[in-house]
Amino acid sequence: MYKLYKCGIGDSNTGVMKINLNSITSIPFDPDNTDYQNFKKEVLAGAELHDVDGNVMTQEQANQFIATLP
Repeated sequence: MYKLYKCGIGDSNTGVMKINLNSITSIPFDPDNTDYQNFKKEVLAGAELHDVDGNVMTQEQANQFIATLP
């Protein structure tokens, strides 16, 4: 499962957390980061993505969000 997070003031998302049973990994929105590349592939393939408020995004919402990323 992935969950978006924001840091500081404003509405822009700054990264994503990958949440597993035993760990949480913070992934920055950096095209050179392999975890970031895997995040985008996995979400487009149907992995669950939560918005910053913890709501599960539909696949269409997740795909639209991924399309806005670098």
